[in-house]
Amino acid sequence: MTGVQPSILDTIGRTPLVALKRLSPPNGATVLLKLEYMNPGASVKDRIALRIVEDAERSGALKPGGTVVELTSGNTGTGLAVVCAIKGYRVIAVMSEGNSVERRRMLEALGAELELVPQAGASEPGKVSKEDLDRVEVRAQELTRELGAFRADQFFNPSNPAAHEYGTGAEIWEQTGGDVAAFAAAVGSGGAFVGTARALKSRDASIRCVAVEPEGAPYLAGRSVVNTRHKIQGTGYATTPGFWDESLVDEYLTVSDNEAVKMARRLARVEGVIAGFSSRRRCGLRRGCPSWRTS
Repeated sequence: MTGVQPSILDTIGRTPLVALKRLSPPNGATVLLKLEYMNPGASVKDRIALRIVEDAERSGALKPGGTVVELTSGNTGTGLAVVCAIKGYRVIAVMSEGNSVERRRMLEALGAELELVPQAGASEPGKVSKEDLDRVEVRAQELTRELGAFRADQFFNPSNPAAHEYGTGAEIWEQTGGDVAAFAAAVGSGGAFVGTARALKSRDASIRCVAVEPEGAPYLAGRSVVNTRHKIQGTGYATTPGFWDESLVDEYLTVSDNEAVKMARRLARVEGVIAGFSSRRRCGLRRGCPSWRTS
């Protein structure tokens, strides 16, 4: 039947770009937001989940009936749960107790098993630090060994940036007709930034690619890390992804919790876009104005 997708996996990617005309400055650059929440798992991480699983199937690293283990703040685990629900794999999502309850509920609804790890030091729900993530990583490694499971390993798996190089980045180029001046993304595992920047710069080396980190943890920028515990979940863990490529970065920017919360609320009230604090995937069209940063 025309227009009918074989499964939910066939709806991953090909998300729309929307112009933020009400938030952009008058007579300034056109600022675009890629609506990754329109993926079935409601985030950009669906892209890497599908690529990681299918690459593992092709290589033989993941066999029928196998178990997938991964650390997550919620989105990667959700993406893996969506993919594995269709493909028939067991999923164990290892999370800090500091991550949101809503993410836990979504994972459980999709059939994933949760392994919750206590926070390091004082518990601060909604704020997960590098120390918390280190604990989650230790438990994910233990489970992978104990179960003989396949580890998705989003911070080091080259399938992560590949999903964006051949998906997100290629889509942005096509959707804008190549009229892109700059691209900015918050850095978590780093795959979205590296893959998208690589795709765009391979087509036009003049495109400025900007990596965004939380204000207290500008680790990749080489500045002092004051605090890795913040509200911008999934980013700012003061670690270098295994596939990080410094040559792709033209500039680093930081954002505070208050700025992220304020902009998420403005996006909803002014542009009608429901987005999280770590909303990413923006690019400015060439309009001869440097004010694309106002996104």
